[in-house]
Amino acid sequence: MVHEGPVRIERRLSAILAADVSGYSRLMHLDEETTHARLTSLLMETVHPTIALHGGRIVKNTGDGFLAEFPSAVKGVRAATQFQTRIRELTAGEPEDRRIAFRVGINIGDVIVEPHDIFGDGVNIAARLESIAEPGGICISSSVYEHVRNKLKVTFAELGEQNLKNINHPVRAYAVVLDEPSPTTPFQSAESSALSPRRLSIVVLPFANLSGDTKQDYFVDGVTESLTTDLSRISGSFVIGRHTAFTYRDHLVDVRQIGRELNVRYALVGSVQRSGSRLRVNVQLIDAKTGTHLWADRFDKPIADLLDMQDEIVARIARTLDVQLIVAEARRVAGMLNPDAMDLYFQGRHFCNKGFTFEYLTEARRLFELALAIDPKNVHAMIFLAGVEAALGLSLLTDNRLQYLASAETMVLKALCLAPDHAWAHFVLAVVLIYTNRVVQGVAECERTLALDRNLADAHVLMGVARFYMGSGADTESYINEALRLSPRDIFAYRWMTHAGFAKLQITADAEAATWFSRGIEANRNYPLAHFGYASALALLGKRDEAQVAAKAGLALDPTFTIARFKSGPSHGNAAFVTGARRIVKGLHIAGVPEG
Repeated sequence: MVHEGPVRIERRLSAILAADVSGYSRLMHLDEETTHARLTSLLMETVHPTIALHGGRIVKNTGDGFLAEFPSAVKGVRAATQFQTRIRELTAGEPEDRRIAFRVGINIGDVIVEPHDIFGDGVNIAARLESIAEPGGICISSSVYEHVRNKLKVTFAELGEQNLKNINHPVRAYAVVLDEPSPTTPFQSAESSALSPRRLSIVVLPFANLSGDTKQDYFVDGVTESLTTDLSRISGSFVIGRHTAFTYRDHLVDVRQIGRELNVRYALVGSVQRSGSRLRVNVQLIDAKTGTHLWADRFDKPIADLLDMQDEIVARIARTLDVQLIVAEARRVAGMLNPDAMDLYFQGRHFCNKGFTFEYLTEARRLFELALAIDPKNVHAMIFLAGVEAALGLSLLTDNRLQYLASAETMVLKALCLAPDHAWAHFVLAVVLIYTNRVVQGVAECERTLALDRNLADAHVLMGVARFYMGSGADTESYINEALRLSPRDIFAYRWMTHAGFAKLQITADAEAATWFSRGIEANRNYPLAHFGYASALALLGKRDEAQVAAKAGLALDPTFTIARFKSGPSHGNAAFVTGARRIVKGLHIAGVPEG
């Protein structure tokens, strides 16, 4: 009797390249035949020949992407850099929403080899790195980086430790910074690489309070926030969201390190000293790459002239950076702000920043109302009072959502009469319209908001929410990611992640939904809606026991929450939205959330 030996498994160390097309489903939905033809052409005429030229082989095609293997990391990165640059050249003149862009992940690993496939943890990591790469970008593991960093004339941006899906250990990742197109080429691009700092990228770091009174912190924060908003008026600027900037408060961090972490070129630092009715503000503009001080000045004026002071500071920065200010007086109203009303306004903003709880929001509303009692034409207080009313209506904290939203609409329309070009006012109106079944009008208002302030991260989130209510949840994630790029450490990012989770449930991507909800819970464990969304996702994945645990966590935070309250949100005839909403409600039922 012949005994067969053990099956021999072939293994080898390889550089693995995983790639897919960003937004492929959306592109196919827009135009199947054209998308298929363009993708096939790019693969056959550009990608495949480049891979072969550098000694690689296509292991398999995956419909919207491919898996390739190289004998060395240097050859893999060199091939990816070459074909990504060429594809960007070939597609530069195409509309952005129809442009094909690959995301690429590269890793080194010991793989199991079969005739038409390769397997192993190394392959999985490459695929996960591809999923976090920018469209048109290349993301590599630290093992690849160590092999190529001194062998290629390529710049790398460190992305830090990444917790990748289904990988049980963090992976340090790097992004390849692709060169900008040469100005001598037929196409022109105003955009630099997605991972190199934009020319006018800036962060306003929390100003120091030199008043010697910690009770004045809210006022100093208000000045910092106002300057952040005003800097967005500089044409072509990229301003990091204020909530991310405030995470650096009270930390002795090198400005150059902050520049690397936030991918910005400039930082604005300063201090505020309030004494009676006067205000002294010291401001410095710093090159975040070198730490060089580009400009510094001191301003000493009455508090009532704060708006003029801010205009002067922003104008000085604009001249220093050699750009033109957008001609917009969005926040201007007739006359000067009353100092006492402004003080109350800043206190109200302080409570808004504490969190979206019923207690904080109602205290903020009280302060804004007091500000308006002193100065009835205080547009700032009007807009944020409307924002608080809208937040109370859409946060599912009460059963009177329509009453709050109606109040918000009345107030924000009044503010827009006084300041028709105020970005935040248009944003609040967009919120009200979208959450009262007027999504098309809401999208128009949101587009107006972004035309006035492209750096308003919340507006990008709202566009993603609108896509969800229009039944296009597949598009929501890209808007959330754009917001996270603008404000990567935002204190309200947990809400954005929750929106992404619900959008994933709409398109039956339940595992991805669970991941988004989990990220939101990790960012803030005290947001009930994230727990309820997580419960629904787990239930739909067949994990009933875990779903019930998640639902109980949500009810511990908000014992009044019911399915009936959840169903009271926007509802309209869009079939995809209605179907998705039914799935979410089904998950909540399975998880044991009370019907109400």
